[in-house]
Amino acid sequence: VLEDALDISTWDLACQFNNTDHHTELNGTDRLIVRRGQAFTISLYLNSGSYQPGYSQLHITAETGPQPEEQYGTRAVFGLSDEIDDTRWSAAVSSPPGDTVCLSVYAAPDAPIGRYVLTLDGRIQFDFILLFNPWCTRDVVYMDSEEKLAEYVLAQDGIIFRGDAEYPVPLAWYFGQFEEGILDACLRILDMNPKHRRNPGKDCSGRRNVIYVTRVLSAMINSNDRDYGVLEGCWKDTFDGGVSPMSWRGSVQILRTWSSTSCLPVRFGQCWVFAAVACSVSRALGIPCRVVTNYYSAHDTNSNLVIERYLNEKGEIDSSTRDMIWNYHCWVESWMTRPDLPPGFDGWQASDPTPQEKSEGVFCCGPVPVRAIKEGELTFKYDAPFVFAEVNADLVYTLKYNDGSTRKIVNDQKVGQKISTKSVGRDEREDITHLYKYPEGSAEERQVFEKANHQNKLLQQKGNSGLHITIKLSTGIRKGCDFDVFAIVSNNTEENKKCRLVFASRAVSYNGIIGRECGFKDLLNVELAPGGERKVPLSLNYSKYCTNLTEDNLIRLGALLIDYSTKEAVMAMRDIVLDDPEIKIRILGEPKEKRKLAAELTLQNPLPEPLQGCCFTIEGANLTGGSSIAENNNIRGTTKFIPQTYNTHRLAQK
Repeated sequence: VLEDALDISTWDLACQFNNTDHHTELNGTDRLIVRRGQAFTISLYLNSGSYQPGYSQLHITAETGPQPEEQYGTRAVFGLSDEIDDTRWSAAVSSPPGDTVCLSVYAAPDAPIGRYVLTLDGRIQFDFILLFNPWCTRDVVYMDSEEKLAEYVLAQDGIIFRGDAEYPVPLAWYFGQFEEGILDACLRILDMNPKHRRNPGKDCSGRRNVIYVTRVLSAMINSNDRDYGVLEGCWKDTFDGGVSPMSWRGSVQILRTWSSTSCLPVRFGQCWVFAAVACSVSRALGIPCRVVTNYYSAHDTNSNLVIERYLNEKGEIDSSTRDMIWNYHCWVESWMTRPDLPPGFDGWQASDPTPQEKSEGVFCCGPVPVRAIKEGELTFKYDAPFVFAEVNADLVYTLKYNDGSTRKIVNDQKVGQKISTKSVGRDEREDITHLYKYPEGSAEERQVFEKANHQNKLLQQKGNSGLHITIKLSTGIRKGCDFDVFAIVSNNTEENKKCRLVFASRAVSYNGIIGRECGFKDLLNVELAPGGERKVPLSLNYSKYCTNLTEDNLIRLGALLIDYSTKEAVMAMRDIVLDDPEIKIRILGEPKEKRKLAAELTLQNPLPEPLQGCCFTIEGANLTGGSSIAENNNIRGTTKFIPQTYNTHRLAQK
């Protein structure tokens, strides 16, 4: 049989059709962006002759990376088949014989992601970008729910939870993974990673594997290894040379700034910013991803699953240990199968781009199956012991008396509470603690602790000294107000008790760093009759706490009750979140595509002093606009913007 080469004059990549079909049209339709495991169609217009099934041939190569090789999966060579083979790179003609040929090209469902060059008959070349495909059953990131795909891949805005376990505070975040320039920045992150610079061929081959890509992202979102990472962390009180992590409301500006400044790290990030940027990049590349928040999160530096704290009789904590309890800590979960592990560990995988401890010599963490954490499988890759400790470490307080003796303090504070993420399709908080932990006190929990060799938890007995202490709050706690908090102490024994009560309040950062005092009481003679109870108030005055608060708006309350006769001690701790006032947004007029629209922003100043030189900033998907300035106690501003596309869009403000 004689084979004829096709005499091609021009071609059409049908970007509008293909990108829409591949769920990438939000990136724009000026270039071809497709997903693996799904065919895309290009039209070839012939100079002469026509396509003849069985006779006409086409020699096709698809290549990615600077050193494409077939053995590494970075180069594929194939011709025309009668029909698409959905296990490998293949191509078939879907049009009848004629001078226009509709060519369907199918990328293998395990092809490396990235920038590609497709060559036809060695003469015609064009570029395209290939992404992971969570809509494809053969792709390891496949997700079988359109509602979840809309949330975890396509949604450009979301909510990250901060605040405190007692009072989770939602922060609106604009992920913006489809905004102009963001996909290019994400691909550049992969190209800047040290593994790529050392061995680009091997690294591009590794991009077949979503586990590998997720681990690279975990390392590259932070810049601690001086590896051209995206964000520099800063947990100090001042942010000289950069901006406060609190000021970010989205990932777009961070990624654009990094890309436009020759990959210098953007200053500054803290955990929710690292996690949010990792989520944006993952979604951009086609990996379903969500940000999760763990309240009372342990940072266990010596891997003994115990966070030890020493207090003196004044309730002051010895801060010489590196072990910490963070008020909350954010990381991401990515959705994938785990063929490298035994069955049963597919699904959500935790990874953490915030630089805390090194893993294989680099500041990164994960991905580790959430299910492995729940089951105590600490040998599973990657970094299971660290994540297990974040949600399960034991918090042990020891009181050091002035005479040098020590005594364990009875303390109810638990690590790993209210693990939270945004609900699918709604702005509510979804509690996912049950995905990480069995119910407290259950037989399954005990089995997990045995498997993980968590001796401290296994040996734990409920301390019962007969003395009890809790902290209660008054209503109407707002920044700018004076308010009271109360220590309620009770004696459940049948004898009189003479005690010392230390009731302290200090500003605290979300990562557990204790700041300045906001109010203090030391009562040396608290007498409690059998069955007796006392309510002791502590006043927190704005004039005192206003200058001591960090940007986290957190005050830690601690109450320590020491029994003089037995030297036993009980303790209660509680954090208060002082809310910032709500910014109200009112849209003026009817929103129409490509037509100017105004929004009115108002804020009631709760402080006893006037605000000066304030600035509103807004951000949102396919909305362009600026900021406006207003002063006085009732702050009002308007901002104009132009909706670019027809759809539901959201404004985030600060």
